[in-house]
Amino acid sequence: MTAPGRRTDRALPVAGRPEVRRAAIRLVRQDGRAFTAMVLLSALTAAVGLAGPWLLGRLIDEVRAGAGVATVDRLALAIGAFTLAQLLLARWAGLVAHRFGERTSARVRERFVDRTLALPPALVERAGTGDLTNRGTADVATVGITLRDVGPDVFVAAVQALFILGAVFTLDPLLGACGLLGLVGIWFAARWYLRRARDAYLAEGAANSTLAEVLASTAAGARTVDAFGLRRRRLAVAEEAVEECRRTRTHTLFLRSVLFPAVDMSHVVPVVGVLLVGGLLHERGATSLGTVVAAAVYLRQLAQPLDRILLRMEQLQSSGASFARVEGGGAATPVPAATSAVPVDDRIEVTGVRHAYGGGADVLRGVDLTVRPGERLAVVGPSGAGKTTLSRLLAGVEAPREGTVTVGGVPIAELAPERLRRHVVLVTQEHHVFLGSVRDNLSIAAPHATDAELRRALAAVGAQWLEELPRGLDTELGAGGVLLDGVRAQQLALARVVLADPHTVVLDEATALLDPRTARRTERALAAVMEGRTVIAVAHRLHTAHDADRVAVMEEGRVTELGTHRELVAGGGAYAALWRSWHGEEDG
Repeated sequence: MTAPGRRTDRALPVAGRPEVRRAAIRLVRQDGRAFTAMVLLSALTAAVGLAGPWLLGRLIDEVRAGAGVATVDRLALAIGAFTLAQLLLARWAGLVAHRFGERTSARVRERFVDRTLALPPALVERAGTGDLTNRGTADVATVGITLRDVGPDVFVAAVQALFILGAVFTLDPLLGACGLLGLVGIWFAARWYLRRARDAYLAEGAANSTLAEVLASTAAGARTVDAFGLRRRRLAVAEEAVEECRRTRTHTLFLRSVLFPAVDMSHVVPVVGVLLVGGLLHERGATSLGTVVAAAVYLRQLAQPLDRILLRMEQLQSSGASFARVEGGGAATPVPAATSAVPVDDRIEVTGVRHAYGGGADVLRGVDLTVRPGERLAVVGPSGAGKTTLSRLLAGVEAPREGTVTVGGVPIAELAPERLRRHVVLVTQEHHVFLGSVRDNLSIAAPHATDAELRRALAAVGAQWLEELPRGLDTELGAGGVLLDGVRAQQLALARVVLADPHTVVLDEATALLDPRTARRTERALAAVMEGRTVIAVAHRLHTAHDADRVAVMEEGRVTELGTHRELVAGGGAYAALWRSWHGEEDG
């Protein structure tokens, strides 16, 4: 488990107690009027609730003194009136608290989404989607429920408990001290629980995230698992993750199993103590019977708010851990401050670049490369040569460990996201179809594009299947709608690139999932649309290199050859060998 306030190279961090406290204070200040109204109504509800036991004590004393029926009726009517007033005020306080919680929950969700979208993509990829998904769904939902229901309920109960204890001390300080002494057992049980609960719930949340990541990665790579006979290995990994979830869940269950019985037993002690001590005092004439009864009723009433506080304590600890994960995930290694410098042109320069992942060996080892504006550059080489890493640096997804990657003289990794995407867009083999219509999926890249522009973008990448859809651009995609296969989903992603209209497009084997004929047609259509723009293509099929202006050959993290297709074939080096091997396979 990641310690609070710290992180490993792969895991998203967890916020420490000071960060969580500051975040909670900020949320309260953002809706200060509602919070103040909730405090006042809760205090008024608790104050009105004190009248009933006091009036009951008065009634007993008046009856013992020989009061008439009219006096008894008047006191009974007053008890009923205060009880009704308490009920109405409690409902009003609950309504205000619920609205405060809903608004605050919405702010937590919006803040989490905003901060998550601002995280460096490389960090999110290294941490894994399982952890981030678990924080954005289960943890945010837990925090939302707490803000809406648990938090206000505990706050109202705490105010009521304080007022009740104050009332007992006002009636008789000695009886108040007896009642408070009887609550010592609850204090010890709660202290024991709180010292252990936060770390236990953080461990449970981390285990749930690990399991989600294991299941997501196994499902996504199901074909690869079958192809390489990895089923037993993946099952073993999944079983280990499930066992860790079971172990952490059992530990939090153990904590609750100790807390709740101790609380149940401790509720009776203060009432019994007050009755015993109060009986002795009454026998000696030190206090009235009405005072003893009122104090006992107050302490019996105290059981209700204490129950609500202590039984909600488990949810508060769980949601506190969730809040720490939500705050920690959103604040993880924020994107460095964007530079105000503006690129002077579209030239991309890679100078002395070295890069490694997670402190491992360098994947890139001193790469120097210049990409001229409007050029079509193909990057080829064997698997593991560093092609994908170079493409990520060119697109600003990663920052080099040494050296620089600049566009127009400005480091790419320092450009603000909105400015960066006007210069460079990375398209990989991975693609995503969002829930919504075809139009919604395309408008992400160009919110103000017309239907005609959307259709032209699809046509540019060979997506003639639009005409086959039942409602054209209005056809719903995803669950409950039309499911696009890998080819069509990839064409949809390429159409978004056309609409984004950057001056440089980095294609990291973006057409690898298409069959050779479709891929070649799509690449040619895309090249026609990208006329006058820079295209850097990590080539999976060498016909991409054949059509490029220049070809960069990468081997073991270095650019070993650079030139046109004809020059490199004539040179008889590594590229020529790749071309002969691939060309022979294609003919076969």
